[in-house]
Amino acid sequence: MKEPKKSKFPQVVIIGGGFGGLEVAKQLADKPVDVLMLDKHNYHTFQPLLYQVATGSLESESIAFSLRKNFASQKNFRFRIAEVSGVDMEKNIVSTDIGDVPYDYLVIATGSTTNFFGNKEIERYAMPMKSIPEALNLRYLILQNLEEASLKTTREEKEPYLSFVLVGAGPTGVELAGALAELRNHILTRDYPDLEKNHMKVYLVDFLPKVLGPFSDQGSKAAKKFLTDMGVEVLLNVKVESYNGEEIKFEGGKSIRTKNVIWSAGVMGVVPDGIGKDKIVGGNRISVDAINRVKGAENVFAIGDVAAMITEEMPKGHPGVAQVAIQQGALAGKNIMHLIKDEAVVPFKYRDKGSLATVGRNKAIADLGKIRFQGFFAWLIWMFVHLISLLGFRNKVIVFINWIGSYVTFNGGSRLIIRRFKREELPKKHTQEAKAD
Repeated sequence: MKEPKKSKFPQVVIIGGGFGGLEVAKQLADKPVDVLMLDKHNYHTFQPLLYQVATGSLESESIAFSLRKNFASQKNFRFRIAEVSGVDMEKNIVSTDIGDVPYDYLVIATGSTTNFFGNKEIERYAMPMKSIPEALNLRYLILQNLEEASLKTTREEKEPYLSFVLVGAGPTGVELAGALAELRNHILTRDYPDLEKNHMKVYLVDFLPKVLGPFSDQGSKAAKKFLTDMGVEVLLNVKVESYNGEEIKFEGGKSIRTKNVIWSAGVMGVVPDGIGKDKIVGGNRISVDAINRVKGAENVFAIGDVAAMITEEMPKGHPGVAQVAIQQGALAGKNIMHLIKDEAVVPFKYRDKGSLATVGRNKAIADLGKIRFQGFFAWLIWMFVHLISLLGFRNKVIVFINWIGSYVTFNGGSRLIIRRFKREELPKKHTQEAKAD
């Protein structure tokens, strides 16, 4: 099967319906091109709120929005659910499980996935949180382990079920640590009267010397204080050595008995087959030029987390945040039209609009250029920015109502176990290989 072109206009194929892919498609609305978006899901995920899905504060549908519905009024747009297996840049074809898809211009906006740095044992037993299915798996694991803890009789038996270790003190780790601390402080004994609050432990671990590494020192220190005040044990300058599903070990001899390890210590780009190894740089990202065009290609772009634009200002490439993807997507759409019209292209220049991270109720960090502040006002700004960024009016209303309910009652969310999460056992061969590494 071969996906046909819709019209005589140039076909622009976008792989990925994340922030960057959406922006490319929006920029090409009403232009003389045929836009085809491919994604393995038929919805856009608002990733900044995945941690609230994982802790049961929000339902998954409230942070997802139909890609078809989002572009219902865009006449030159089509969408297909497809698993992309590779790209042939010589023949201008994308290979997928629904057939080959031809393109005149291609935009790779595949984003990133969790990086376990080659440790197969940790990859099997630690929990990632980069998608809605992964966030739901994490939610069910948390709830199942709380249920298991309530069946145990001694504190020693309960300990591994009630110990939560978050590896990676970036925004994801900080926000999830804060959410788990609030679950313990306000919800645990209500839902599980057989458990004691002081028995549940939340650890935030990082090999770096500070939390929220990309933030200012002022913001980092404030985040750490917020967390410790909430009862989170912050372990910095600590490197994970191994995790076998029962015990996590750190270099230096420290270990924690736990069945709950959440891994947000790194990401790597999701690169389709067919992109030459000579074009891949650190973090498994595609090397691009000043207009986000894949180096050595004339009509293939890469944007967002999967792209690395190495410059003197950005020797490691741009940060993996939504604003980078959005801005690169907008410019990629414009530059595709410039190329079609044989006009001069415009180089990408990132406009840093600042960083926000929430730690919990009334606690957030705002680094907005030279303006830096923390606390309640930063929390209000964080909520406003995230609400207006959600796709769909219904989702905005549902999330806002959920937030109001949680704020008033200290007990938002349903925390239902709709399906059980069962982790597959790691084969002995892989265990031996991981230890040998």
